Parts: sequence; structure tokens; C-alpha cells
Amino acid sequence: MEVVIVPDAKAGGELVAEAMARLLRRKPDALLGVATGSTPLPVYEALAARVRSGAVDVSEARIAQLDEYVGLPVDHPESYRSVLRREVLKPLGLGADAFLGPDGSDEDVVGACASYEKALAAAGGVDFQLLGIGTDGHIGFNEPCSSLSSRTRIKTLTEQTRADNARFFDGDVEQVPHHVITQGVGTILEARHVVLLATGASKADAVAASVEGPLAAVCPASALQLHPHATVVVDEAAASKLTYAGYFRYSFAHKPDWQGI
Repeated sequence: MEVVIVPDAKAGGELVAEAMARLLRRKPDALLGVATGSTPLPVYEALAARVRSGAVDVSEARIAQLDEYVGLPVDHPESYRSVLRREVLKPLGLGADAFLGPDGSDEDVVGACASYEKALAAAGGVDFQLLGIGTDGHIGFNEPCSSLSSRTRIKTLTEQTRADNARFFDGDVEQVPHHVITQGVGTILEARHVVLLATGASKADAVAASVEGPLAAVCPASALQLHPHATVVVDEAAASKLTYAGYFRYSFAHKPDWQGI
């Protein structure tokens, strides 16, 4: 996989947003897979700025959800559908018709998982999947020891993940649902380009394990080593545990500008 080390979160957001913009110029109706959380916000802000300036047209773009809490109403402010409406769809000027996502409030959760898997396939697959990474190496909500060939399914969150996400629920871990719907690792690996963005020292161990560690289900993000076009974008803090950081910097510095990431 390609590893790109950037000075800070803003620079990472600009780099990833420009990669999305380049894709949309080639393929206006591209299906963009998006992640939630604080890490990808600079990407969405930078992409929205390009839309406002006229640098890219997203009117035909489609947005695909990565994961969703089980049991939260779709209009709950912290359901990921609501979060993506605020942070992605509205800033880009896109409506609900451009959005694909599982319904975490569906009484038939297993059926909702299967339906979303079929919807992604019917849409032609994800062209560009943006990922964050958990401190335990999870991608989407594929917690450690998830099958590396898994499909969209229900998962139980670890205590660590629930504690990490409590900040979105007024700091109250008891408000964080125990279960989620998530694209599986195998589903994620079918995206044509996968970009993992990580910032901050708290992600350094997970990044090192994913990039330089063995391929292992205990670190689901390590499955990206199998992908033909996977890019890991990290700031200096998140890159601090990488043994080959010097090579990664050298390689990107000598890459042709036209190639992008």
C-alpha cells in the first residue's frame, strides 16, 4: 500500500479531497464511500470548498454509508445517517436521492444488512472508500478478530470503541449502542480505491500494525495490504511508530504530480 505522511490534519484533508475531486472530474457519478467521526471532517470541508468555488461538480455524485448504529431512529442526531446529512450531503448540496445506507432501526437487522450489500452491488460498487481507523485497528466497525472476508453484517462493539465514541453522546458511554451494522472487511476491499486517513498520536500503534505488521484478523485494517489500490494518509503524529517512515516520505516526494494518490 502507499503511505503518505502529511504535516497535519488540514493537509491530509486537502490531499484526500483533491483525490476525490479528480475522480469526480473523470467519473461525475462516482460512488463515494464515506466514514464518520472527527478524522474525516477536514476532507469534507475541503471538498465542499471546491464545490463552492466551482472547481468540481458533485451534482451527479453518490454517497455510500460505511456503518450505522443499531436501534437509533434514523432521525436521531447521532445516527450516522443524520451525521452524514449534516457533514457531507448538505455541505455538498446533495439530497437524499444521492445517498445509500443501511437502516439501523429496521426490526429485521439481518435483512437490512443483506439489502445494503445488494444495493451497493446494484449501484456498481464503491469507487472511492474513505476510512478512519480505531485505536484497536478496526475499520468500519469491524472489530479485532473480524473475518477478513466478511460482508455487511451486525457487529457487537468492544468496550473500548464504545468509550471512544462516548464523546458524541455527551460523554455518556451508556448512551452508545452496543450493536452496529457495518460493511464487512471483504465488502470494503471491493472498493476500487481505499483511502485510510489517520491523525493524532493515539492512532500511531494501529497505523504501524496495519501498514508494517502481519496480515492478521486481530488488526482488521491490515487487510488493506491485500488491496491493489490502498492509500494510507497520516499526519506526523500518527506516523510516529512507522519504521519505514523515511522511505514513505522519499517515495511520495519522487512521485509524478499527475499520478495523484
